[in-house]
Amino acid sequence: MNTLSTLARTETEIRSELEDWACAVRAKDVARVFAHYAPDIVAFDAIAHLQFKGADAYRTHWETCMTMCSGPMIFELHDLQITAGEDLAFVHALNRCGGTGPDGKEMSGWMRMTACYRKQQDKWRVVHEHFSAPFDPQSDKILWLEP
Repeated sequence: MNTLSTLARTETEIRSELEDWACAVRAKDVARVFAHYAPDIVAFDAIAHLQFKGADAYRTHWETCMTMCSGPMIFELHDLQITAGEDLAFVHALNRCGGTGPDGKEMSGWMRMTACYRKQQDKWRVVHEHFSAPFDPQSDKILWLEP
């Protein structure tokens, strides 16, 4: 198989991983979400701690975040870009994330997402993930803007 075919296949595999991961988040299926992460993940999320080292720490954070949405979870990837090699891939996207509160009112916002995938034991796993939200340095308020 030539290099272009290999890279196209890798991009398709990563896209499939991302779709399954996003579906798992919307379903609040933590076990399925974490099937996509490497045990030694290093993650930077937009809320709570500065960084998370290891799947156990990050899993606890995800579980806490999911309890904040009592209703259906909103989790959409937009403007997805994938740069892939044979055993390493880089992804960035805009992410609309939130949920529906007990009153039925939707609460969501936009974040930036970057992830690095590494092929480990013939499976693609996220080894680094970063979510962030832009903020206004004058007011220290997060800017929940439409993309």
